[in-house]
Amino acid sequence: MRLKWSILAVVFTVITVLSGCDRLLVLDPKGPQAKTQAHDIIATIWIMAFIVLVVFALLVYMLVKYRASKVGSDYEPPHIEGSKLIEGICIGVPIIIVTILSIMSVRSNYAVEATPKGYENQKPLVVYASSSDWKWHFSYPEQNIETVNYLYIPTDRPIDFKLYSYGPITSFWIPQLGGQKYAMSDMVTTLHLAADKPGEYMGRNANFSGKGTAENTFDVNAMSKGDFDKWVKEVKVTAKPLTEKKFDQLLKPGHVGRSTYNGTHLKFSPPPAMQHGGGGDGSGSVDHKDMNKADHKNMSDHDMKNMKMDDSNK
Repeated sequence: MRLKWSILAVVFTVITVLSGCDRLLVLDPKGPQAKTQAHDIIATIWIMAFIVLVVFALLVYMLVKYRASKVGSDYEPPHIEGSKLIEGICIGVPIIIVTILSIMSVRSNYAVEATPKGYENQKPLVVYASSSDWKWHFSYPEQNIETVNYLYIPTDRPIDFKLYSYGPITSFWIPQLGGQKYAMSDMVTTLHLAADKPGEYMGRNANFSGKGTAENTFDVNAMSKGDFDKWVKEVKVTAKPLTEKKFDQLLKPGHVGRSTYNGTHLKFSPPPAMQHGGGGDGSGSVDHKDMNKADHKNMSDHDMKNMKMDDSNK
């Protein structure tokens, strides 16, 4: 009777817990980068499940075959020097497993660090995503607009996110579009993403950066190119200009809602001069030839002068 109630309690607990579970966002990809990562996660789960089943099957086999009740009380096991076959299996199988997982990881890393598959010949939309305590600022230099705590992107076009922080290290993450990448105060990191399907997605800071981390989230709305262009035109007409004073207020620690502005903070508060990842030359410096015209337009004359001096000293 006690065993019966224990089993019922376990079943009831499992049903109750699972009833509150939503689908795993990382296994519901909406972009090529996220699909690559979801495929690797599922493949890894199956490999690990197979290993666990084999180990438990061997355990049951050993317990049954070599149980004490099968031999007499005077049984004395024979002297065994060892088995090369068993030793080879114990050493070789883990090596094979680690090799397979390593190859999968390396191939996946190269794929997600490059331009999304199928978008190689398209010009990416550049978005500067900067974080502060505890909010996200999205600057569109091509459109010359900026949003806070929400992001609109077109589908079927690669997006290059230029990540940096005005405070502690944060982690930019949109689970259904791709993996996370760190945003730091002294360099710009690049994350390549793309959305295949329109929809609303969740984005957040995946790195602990203080008491407001739990609410350091942002909304992502992927839409068709026509809807995106329509939104940009609407912002141009309705949004207020972003001033340096207003931006300084936004940088103060605290939570704010969604807001939209004409212009970006790149003109009076440019991103760090150092760059890492995203197809750079590995030297850590910004390749100014790759910056588009809108980026130059939003930089101050003083910053552009410093860039030219840096180039001349190379």
